[in-house]
Order: sequence, then C-alpha cells, then structure tokens
Amino acid sequence: MIRHIVLIRFRADISDARAAELLAPLGPLSARLGFSATWGKSNSPEQIERGYMHGFVADFSDWKALSAYQEDADHKRFGAGLVAHAEGGIDGILVFDLAAGGRPFVT
Repeated sequence: MIRHIVLIRFRADISDARAAELLAPLGPLSARLGFSATWGKSNSPEQIERGYMHGFVADFSDWKALSAYQEDADHKRFGAGLVAHAEGGIDGILVFDLAAGGRPFVT
C-alpha cells in the first residue's frame, strides 16, 4: 500500500468552509479511481502544524494506482485548484508518499 499524504497551507483569505469545498473533489475521485481518502482540518493538540492546517491522506494499492491518480485529468484540475489557493502556490503544499506495510527504514 502507498500512503499519499498532502498538507496544505492555504492563503489567509481562504476560510475553513472554502478549504472544505476545495478538498471535496477527493470524494468522487476516490470513488471513481478506487482508493480510500480522508481529508479535513488539523485538530492536533500539539499545535505544531506550522501553517499546514488542512490536508488529506489517500491510500493506494500500489505505485501504479498512485500513478494513475496523478495522471488523471480530474486529479490535475483538483491539484491546480489547491495550488491556486495555497500560500505561495506550490510552495504551500507538502507531499509525502510512504510505502506502508513494508520494512521500516533503519539507519
């Protein structure tokens, strides 16, 4: 399984309601492309989000499924909307892909 983690630092003029609207396309995307997704605003008691207050986690069966999502036209429109509303454009978005269930990284 590949866990796709995306954190977004929206511009100051983007309300929580607008952020929810911008993230809402994940529902139809996940249903159509067959992956699970959870999204919303951070409620961390640690409060060290450093401005990345919204985001989502999507779980894909493998790298091929993640690639299909990345190449999908609806995903590209969704991503462009996030970038357009993020603080500093693409600089306001952090993406981390983790191969879950595998061997832990050891140094």
